[in-house]
Amino acid sequence: MTRRQATQDDINHDFIIVGAGSAGCTLANRLTASGKYSVLLLEAGGRDNWIWFHIPVGYLYAMGNPRADWCFRTEPVPGLNGRSLDYPRGKVIGGSSAINGMIYMRGQSADYNHWRQLGNVGWSWDDVLPYFVRSEDREPYEDATHGRGGEWRVEKQRLSWRVLDLFQQAAAEHGIPPTPDFNRGDNEGTGYFEVNQRRGRRWSTASAFLKPALGRPNLTLWTGAQATRLVFEGSRVAGVELRHQGQIKAVRAGREVILTAGAVNSPHLLQLSGIGDPGMLRSQGIAVAHAAPEVGENLQDHLQLRMIYKVSGLRTLNRAANSLPGKVGMAAQYAVLRRGPMTMAPSQMGGFTRSSPEQASPNIQFHVQPLSLDKFSSPLHPFPAFTATACNLRPRSRGSVRLKSADPFAAPAIQPNYLDDTVDQEIAAEAIRLVRRIVLQSKAFAPHRPEEYRPGTDLRSDEDLKHAAGDIGTTIFHPVGTCRMGVDDKAVVGPNLLIRGLSGLRVADASIMPTITSGNTNSPTIMIAEKAADMILADSLG
Repeated sequence: MTRRQATQDDINHDFIIVGAGSAGCTLANRLTASGKYSVLLLEAGGRDNWIWFHIPVGYLYAMGNPRADWCFRTEPVPGLNGRSLDYPRGKVIGGSSAINGMIYMRGQSADYNHWRQLGNVGWSWDDVLPYFVRSEDREPYEDATHGRGGEWRVEKQRLSWRVLDLFQQAAAEHGIPPTPDFNRGDNEGTGYFEVNQRRGRRWSTASAFLKPALGRPNLTLWTGAQATRLVFEGSRVAGVELRHQGQIKAVRAGREVILTAGAVNSPHLLQLSGIGDPGMLRSQGIAVAHAAPEVGENLQDHLQLRMIYKVSGLRTLNRAANSLPGKVGMAAQYAVLRRGPMTMAPSQMGGFTRSSPEQASPNIQFHVQPLSLDKFSSPLHPFPAFTATACNLRPRSRGSVRLKSADPFAAPAIQPNYLDDTVDQEIAAEAIRLVRRIVLQSKAFAPHRPEEYRPGTDLRSDEDLKHAAGDIGTTIFHPVGTCRMGVDDKAVVGPNLLIRGLSGLRVADASIMPTITSGNTNSPTIMIAEKAADMILADSLG
């Protein structure tokens, strides 16, 4: 392959979108809807023409598979007792929405009001709610806080489990009531998660937003197209250099380049292009094009603490999944009815509560599953058990994404720094104790003699539980914040999502979140793209 420079003869479009994930698919749809503007959408992965992108349990086969996943790993994390974690990110049209847990969650109104309090005008709950509603096609539709007829399908799960219902009853015994809806701005309570599925099939952003727009003559999709650097004309970003079909090509944007490659790849591409911390760039032999020290910093993610409980006299998925008749039965149930375990999101029952009365709003999220295993790549345990995870919704620990090489095809260094902050350690210990009380000290579970398999009730002191959190903690796949939005001099983008100090370049994905939302982050990312589309189109008219 030979390297080329952008010239006037290169392919031109009004907008170039880098990354056909949740944000990129949404933007591509919205920016081409009027027919006025041409859009080139670049995706490093391929098409979603594999059955496991569409059957909900396909995440078990997609995560860790280079056909679907970037297959990143973190650096060893001190707070996890030196462990390094797999860090799945979707590498296919639809991005992580093609391999994620399918849970529809907006977060809390307080999340977005906090963004506004940080100076980000236009990002309060009242500002962003219309964008959630615009995308949504919820069944059942109830009132104006939800949407009907949008692209983003939201349905009730097509299953139920007695063990999950018991967890909800046990939580109620401890002051956490059931709730019918997690998405009205206050998500306190327990209930079955709503999912992004359509009649038992995964509904990714490729299905929802991209494929309906691909017939438009002003939208061009290139798959297998990995961006390697941005191309400058003075202080304006004028295009993108990329590898496509075995060649290094250059494409030009008449109006804007928009990064929607996610919280790992968006900052990485900026750094490869000379936009970042000058010292770090020079150490890798990259010329500084624009000093922006916070690019790649401020990484936040939700750490889930996976607690496992053996039970007696309760049906869990462990036994069915470990027998041939059970597997045949599940396959038949899905083939005929589109119901049952093959429609399962990774977590089915959820909950939100406070780790202590001092918390102003829920800061703990539960994910409860009628199964148990050591990790996603391992077989289910041979004994009946369920998993109850708890995660701190507002971690104070901050990590980073930093390039390790000037080679654009080398993975960056991902350091989440989980449990780096002492408050996060204290909340982790409180969360473990809270789950224990719900399971081991409730009338609902008592007849089934629950036994804590992991981490084990012999671990009781604060120090023991903090160390245990490092052993049982793992990512819940919600990285955000690495191109932080703000109005201060260190912010990477302003509230308009333009890179501060440059023109022609915007970031519109989860990396712009100044603080992480209180729950699953995929639908907030779609909201960001919806709002970005309105801002981009308004600027184009101006």
